[in-house]
Amino acid sequence: MKTLTLRALAALAFCSAAATSARAEEFTVGLQMPMTGAMARSGTAFTEGIQTAAEIFNKTNGKHKVKLVTVDDESNPAKAVSAVEKLASDGAVAIVGGFGSNLIGPASEAAAKQNLVYITAGGVDDGLSRRGLKTFFRINNTAGYEKAVLALADELKVKSISIVYSTKEATTDLAHNLNKALSAKGVKVNEHAFDPAITDFKPIINKIKLRDKPEILFMSGYENDYVGILRAAKVLKPQVKAVVGVWSLATSKMWKDFPDLMPNVIGTSMLPFPVAYTSAEGKAFAETYQKKYNKEVDYLAQFGFVKAQILFEAIARSADAGTIKKGGIADEVRKTSRDTLIGRVTFDANGDNLNFTHRMGQHQGGKVVIVSPKAQATGPVVYPGVPW
Repeated sequence: MKTLTLRALAALAFCSAAATSARAEEFTVGLQMPMTGAMARSGTAFTEGIQTAAEIFNKTNGKHKVKLVTVDDESNPAKAVSAVEKLASDGAVAIVGGFGSNLIGPASEAAAKQNLVYITAGGVDDGLSRRGLKTFFRINNTAGYEKAVLALADELKVKSISIVYSTKEATTDLAHNLNKALSAKGVKVNEHAFDPAITDFKPIINKIKLRDKPEILFMSGYENDYVGILRAAKVLKPQVKAVVGVWSLATSKMWKDFPDLMPNVIGTSMLPFPVAYTSAEGKAFAETYQKKYNKEVDYLAQFGFVKAQILFEAIARSADAGTIKKGGIADEVRKTSRDTLIGRVTFDANGDNLNFTHRMGQHQGGKVVIVSPKAQATGPVVYPGVPW
């Protein structure tokens, strides 16, 4: 009897240990994102993609799970730093952030002080990748946006353009880079800088209408800037052939919020809207996202999905190697070399994905149609075409 009892206890202990080892290991991942304030539309879209990536990872990895903890930085740089510090104190092993280079810069530096990986798709300021931070990674950059705009300009045979740009770092970099590249091609370029606090764009648009008289009005800014510029242009009606912008413009959310301002406007977009994926990964993402949020995927959510997916996979590899507490996550992110929903992703020594290039989408009747480059277009560009 005594022998049987000991055997039973040993068997129970073995089963308990086996159950414990089979239980997925959970890691806290911090999410620093603007959920309120000027950047909230983009922050919300990114977050939805990140949460979708977490749900898919937790269902499919088996050995490991991630728990997202979100802190709203309220579109404020100081609060972005505080958000990272709070996430670090809450036990986050890495940070997914943020949107806007002016937020990402200080937030990623705060993460570096904590030796935490910080991965983003929302900051394209050239200076971000020149700081020598070993824990900073991004999957997109200014060069990728520049390539997309230049391809569109070539295809439209643009001869003159007026660039209206915010004096923030990323928007200024893009404006100056485009000026240099377009001028070298013989395009007449005029630049008009504006303070991010501006609310009345009519004086700038009036100068463009009366003095510049360009074919293209190009906006290098963010959502609220686009709205102000387009409202002023709709009143003054400069004789341009197209209005073009970059990040967070050619999205379903902008059409939903400002249907009177978006018709025919062109902006960077990796995806048409609504989207149809052909890959197994894309189908899984879209199916999970649509079920979770009861709406179609847009390209910002896709960016959020990809950066989170890369991070979660790196965490799992680091956990398997037993290097989570030894800087292993950064090492594993740096080893990334895979095809994703935004194309090939690899990182250089500065944490930059030099493979990145974008596409241009146009708002057409509530849809976003990819119109450039022509080889990847899902429909023809409406040109001339303006929202007034």
